[in-house]
Amino acid sequence: MNDKQRTIQKSVSISGVGLHTGRPVTLTFNPAPENHWFKFQRTDLEGHPIINADVDNVVDTSRGTTLEQNGARVHTTEHVLAALVGLRIDNCLIQLTGPEMPIMDGSSIRFIEILEQAGIVEQQAEREYFELTENLTYEDPVKKVEMLAVPQDDFRVTVMVDYGSEVLGTQHASMYHLDEFKNEISPCRTFVFLRELEALLQHNLIKGGDMDNAIVLVDSELPKEKLDYLRKVFNKPDVEVKGRGVLNNTKLRFFNEPARHKLLDIVGDLALVGKPLKIHVLAARPGHAGNVSFAKKIKQLIKDEQMRKKKNIYEPYNLNKTPLYDVNQIQKILPHRQPFLFVDKIMEINEDGIVGVKNVSMNEEFFKGHFPDAPVFPGVLQIEAMAQVGGIFALSKVPDPENYLTFFMSIDKVKFKNQVIPGDSIVFKLSLITPIRRGIVHMRGMAFVREKQVMEAEMMALLSKVKGHEVKQTAEAI
Repeated sequence: MNDKQRTIQKSVSISGVGLHTGRPVTLTFNPAPENHWFKFQRTDLEGHPIINADVDNVVDTSRGTTLEQNGARVHTTEHVLAALVGLRIDNCLIQLTGPEMPIMDGSSIRFIEILEQAGIVEQQAEREYFELTENLTYEDPVKKVEMLAVPQDDFRVTVMVDYGSEVLGTQHASMYHLDEFKNEISPCRTFVFLRELEALLQHNLIKGGDMDNAIVLVDSELPKEKLDYLRKVFNKPDVEVKGRGVLNNTKLRFFNEPARHKLLDIVGDLALVGKPLKIHVLAARPGHAGNVSFAKKIKQLIKDEQMRKKKNIYEPYNLNKTPLYDVNQIQKILPHRQPFLFVDKIMEINEDGIVGVKNVSMNEEFFKGHFPDAPVFPGVLQIEAMAQVGGIFALSKVPDPENYLTFFMSIDKVKFKNQVIPGDSIVFKLSLITPIRRGIVHMRGMAFVREKQVMEAEMMALLSKVKGHEVKQTAEAI
């Protein structure tokens, strides 16, 4: 079922320091119009340049995801973007007074809280998802990163982390749907191995790091001089670790918090695709570089799909599949008969949509009078065929379809894009625009012949329980 885009109700701000730059920054979430997606704005720079949250703008993934556009950069974008996606927000302008997102506690929970304070409102435009039709893979054999996306009816992520550390071990984490993000994923903090931490400090990074915004994992016993060095760097005289484990013996929020944080990063990095996703991502040993490379593969699929739509070219439907209903079963549901039955097969029916097929033959009765020397399937009959497919969907929702009929209420936004001729098989794909209420069925349909779209329309019909003479009365009333 189609749902609406969402933004926030009012502007809200949050302040902190950047993890790597150490610079204080105020971040302001602002409402944004429909089809805006996520954009960052550097209000501290001349001209207040905009940086789109787009994977094509990624310039660095070494210790976070950095974007650059219009001569400006924003660093460590993933936790902020993950919060927006996790709350199913589609449109937001994110203003910054510095180059890097505030690290807060190293998770997304503070961003979730401030966004909820702003309130979330529904907009008029429908949300447009990216949906896979076949599996998509990515592999980095050097870093041993493997990622797979499979078709799914929601955004689902499964993660495995294993970095050869006895302290971390092998961990798994899953998010079955986005509603789990707020409580199960967003509180999970970033983590770093002590050996990595020392290198970052030597390169003058993590200037904003402290004991409160990251989990530091220690693989081996720390000598006194190293502990003294860390106490000095973090200005924490009580820095300690008892053997191998977590620096300062930080209490984990979840037993698999590191794996959950890697899942959080995937949610944030895949926001750079530019639209909400209905896929299941399975990732082994993920990192920002792999996430971004995978996002680029998804973005390329979106570009390819947009190009096909521009040329009215689509992935052909597999007509070799076993149909859900053949013509004999259709006649048990639909009251139409030859020569006015225009559905030969129903391929699939789901909660909010249906796929049906009409095989166009030269033996059709109407070809005797409709362009007999240049036979073209009439547009009005294409509409009727689409309506009959929609009628089967409506009748499938009642226990006794033989006692119901469907009547047209309106037809809107009809477009014919290509001719249909004898020998063609038209595939009709219809989906609900709004839920069925009081017998009113409102659907959007598209029709295809092989890889080309031939027509589209929006239709509204009334599902009515009728018998005998009542049919005429109901039809006249409509």
